[in-house]
Amino acid sequence: MQTLAEIKQILEERCMSPRHKLGQNFLIDHNLIRKLVDASGVGAGDLVLEVGPGTGTMTEELLDRGCRVVACELDPEMAELLRDRNGSREGFRLIEGDCLESKHEMSRAIADVVGDEKFTLVANLPYGAATPLMLALLLDWPTCVGQYVTIQREVADRLMAKPGSKSFGVISVVAQLFAEVGLVAKLPRECFWPQPDVASAMVSIVPGDAHKDFDRRMFATFCQKLLGQRRKQLGGLLGKEGVLPQGIHPTSRAESLSPSQFLGLYQAQPAR
Repeated sequence: MQTLAEIKQILEERCMSPRHKLGQNFLIDHNLIRKLVDASGVGAGDLVLEVGPGTGTMTEELLDRGCRVVACELDPEMAELLRDRNGSREGFRLIEGDCLESKHEMSRAIADVVGDEKFTLVANLPYGAATPLMLALLLDWPTCVGQYVTIQREVADRLMAKPGSKSFGVISVVAQLFAEVGLVAKLPRECFWPQPDVASAMVSIVPGDAHKDFDRRMFATFCQKLLGQRRKQLGGLLGKEGVLPQGIHPTSRAESLSPSQFLGLYQAQPAR
């Protein structure tokens, strides 16, 4: 596994340096890298999506365990580095470009590679892409059997936020309704080079079997509409044609509803 000295040497030989605007803060704690991969349970033959692999420290750990790795790297110079180091290794596939096709959709290039096969996201995610990618996988990709990611601590808090808290939002509802969210580890800034301005956390998101047979994207849009005006009363937000199921009152506010109440409210509405 690459040490900090080796990472610096690799970059120096290519006259490269970490790009702050691309969120290139490399995780250098080997124990934590192994902890995330161990938590994912991936092994020989498993298909793994890694977004933002950087110099490939975790990529190489996954390949060493026999995983088939689809690595998506936005930085052309970093992609070339990865290609040179791992291009000849069995099971390695590199996609050069953005992991997102749009704000709400995973890259078509990734989609074409993973196809209909089950896969697991294991990544130290670039902070700018974390929330939209995780949401897209939860809403649109039932073949994603788990997400094991390093993300900004603030985003981890949103994933696990309780109703009524400032952090509670659409991704809280979606993640808690459709998956089991767990905290793998809290990471201080010293675990990275260069050190980021914020603290980080490793989380697991494991989808469940419930609620598979309805339009999750439309449900998320419904939640976004209500939480976009989180302090307004539901009676006013839904209007005269809105239906409130038992236990939810016209004076209730969206920010106070549990994920299961959001689902009940969505299902109670007239045919869309």
